[in-house]
Amino acid sequence: MRKLKCHCGEVEAEINLSDQLVKTIRCNCSICKRKGAIMSMVKNEDFNITKGRENLKMYQFHSKTAKHFFCSNCGIYTHHHPRINPALTGFNLGCIDEIDTFKLNNVNVVDGNNHPLDKKK
Repeated sequence: MRKLKCHCGEVEAEINLSDQLVKTIRCNCSICKRKGAIMSMVKNEDFNITKGRENLKMYQFHSKTAKHFFCSNCGIYTHHHPRINPALTGFNLGCIDEIDTFKLNNVNVVDGNNHPLDKKK
């Protein structure tokens, strides 16, 4: 179990996460490019807000399917539910004290700029 917290500590979550991160990603979509976070994913049931749910604000854009959450006090992006699979929770690895994102290898870049759900049929 890992503990996630925003910068000011008003929002905290527990993540059922093994010691080995299965996948680490960055995304080049318009919001991810601006927030610059390195993320990982778990099933929704493996992510639980334990403190400060009332301090979370949600942001949606474009298709208004994905849900991006941030602390209304310090502004830090904590997690999101991606539109490609809303049964998952993406979370900001920088919000887990024990993980040094500057030492991560093999961070995959996801091409959110050319999202598969945006392709015309």
